[in-house]
Amino acid sequence: MPMAATEIEAMIVAAIPDARVEITDLAGDGDHYAARVVAGSFQGVSRVERTRRVYAALGGRMGGELHALQLTTAVE
Repeated sequence: MPMAATEIEAMIVAAIPDARVEITDLAGDGDHYAARVVAGSFQGVSRVERTRRVYAALGGRMGGELHALQLTTAVE
C-alpha cells in the first residue's frame, strides 16, 4: 500500500524537528515522490549524511511502501 505525502512529511519532521518539508507526488500514484528537506540542523553536515538522516527517518520504508523518492536537502 502506498504512503501518503502527509505521512512521509510527519516521519521526517519527527526525526528532524527543525525541518521544513515539501512533498510533491510526481506521478499522481502515491508511489513516486519528490521531497525537499531544509533544516538548520544540516549545518556542517555532508549531503550524503543529510540523505542518510532523511532515509533513517523513513524507518526502512524506502523500496517497500515508498517506492521512489527524489530527495533534495538544504541548510536553512
